[in-house]
Amino acid sequence: MEQNTGVNPAAGENTGNTKFCQHCGGTIPADAVLCTHCGRQVGQVTAPQPQVVINNSNVNTNNNNIGMLKKPKNKWTALLLCLFLGGVGAHKFYEGKVGMGILYILTIGLFGIGVVVDLIAILFKPNPYYV
Repeated sequence: MEQNTGVNPAAGENTGNTKFCQHCGGTIPADAVLCTHCGRQVGQVTAPQPQVVINNSNVNTNNNNIGMLKKPKNKWTALLLCLFLGGVGAHKFYEGKVGMGILYILTIGLFGIGVVVDLIAILFKPNPYYV
């Protein structure tokens, strides 16, 4: 690309600050990125890099007390109690649910259905789980 400043002797006109397109040879402004004649790119687009300021002053603390207020229970202990003594509610007494334990005693494990449901529920709990 050549810089041309001044008068174009062939056309007899003042071209100012121009250059020639490297693809078609047409005269275009010196700061042009695309040729106005052929539409091809003749220069690089230069954008200033943005100044990114990261001002992270996070001083938050985790106050999540789930599980700290409750007692941890072992999944496998509860599962064995439910499997062998589920009809009398031993697993409910282990979890600290005395009312449900008495209900299991009076209804023989909610007629057996409650024991089966509790076995499945205990299997899918994490170890330890909080009650």
